[in-house]
Amino acid sequence: MCTLNEALAVLEATSRTFFIPISLLPGDLQKAVASAYLCMRAIDEIEDHEQLARDQKTALLRAIGFAVQSATDSADPAHFNEALRGYEKVLPEVSQRLGEWLLLAPESIAPRVWDATSNMAGRMAYWAESDWRIQSEADLNRYTYNVAGAVGLLLSDLWAWHDGTQTNRHFAVGYGRGLQAVNILRNRGEDALRGVNFFPRGWDWPRMFAFADTNLALADRYLAALHEGPALAFSRIPLVLAKATLAALREGRDKLSRREVVDLVAPLTGA
Repeated sequence: MCTLNEALAVLEATSRTFFIPISLLPGDLQKAVASAYLCMRAIDEIEDHEQLARDQKTALLRAIGFAVQSATDSADPAHFNEALRGYEKVLPEVSQRLGEWLLLAPESIAPRVWDATSNMAGRMAYWAESDWRIQSEADLNRYTYNVAGAVGLLLSDLWAWHDGTQTNRHFAVGYGRGLQAVNILRNRGEDALRGVNFFPRGWDWPRMFAFADTNLALADRYLAALHEGPALAFSRIPLVLAKATLAALREGRDKLSRREVVDLVAPLTGA
């Protein structure tokens, strides 16, 4: 069983962006959100893996989903990691340790994290199997809900579990979709190299920028309804970075500089 410090070390190596807001969370909430993030990142690395064939990704993700569904409160990491047997040398550490991340969540909320992980794995398997074909705006809405909007709902449940914080769940979906839309724009070139196109048929950059703007406006409303506390402290950092990244992309830049990230985050963390 891993410690919280071990999990945070992997988190920092995997995503500096989310390490910062998660590191600010208190006690068991930090464990729950770290567990959720690392689980999602573990299966995301499988979906995006460059060396795995489509059928391998689909089989792995579905096996993970089934393993999580069959777990009990006495499960150990080996139960979950059985689904990864044979791929230990191929997958990154964050994926190999999926069982540890699942068991990091506090017992009273772990089933919600497990449910989200199982469902996410199934959705990712579907999109891998269909070659991530996005042909219409409805497809784009479905994809961004599947991989990000649903995470917004999970976070809402974690806030409520921790201290009773209530959120507008429609806005929570928009928060997730908005962040994912910025990722789609930022990773456009990399996705093209692996033959994936998340732009619906006939869409250009301005249309996708507008899609991101619409959902980030919902994210603003999501945050505006939050009181000062862990949920707001966490949620505003990714949103500020997403908006700044979108502005940089509009200027023709690929990403924010490290200095820009530091300057944007510092006032939000008291650094």
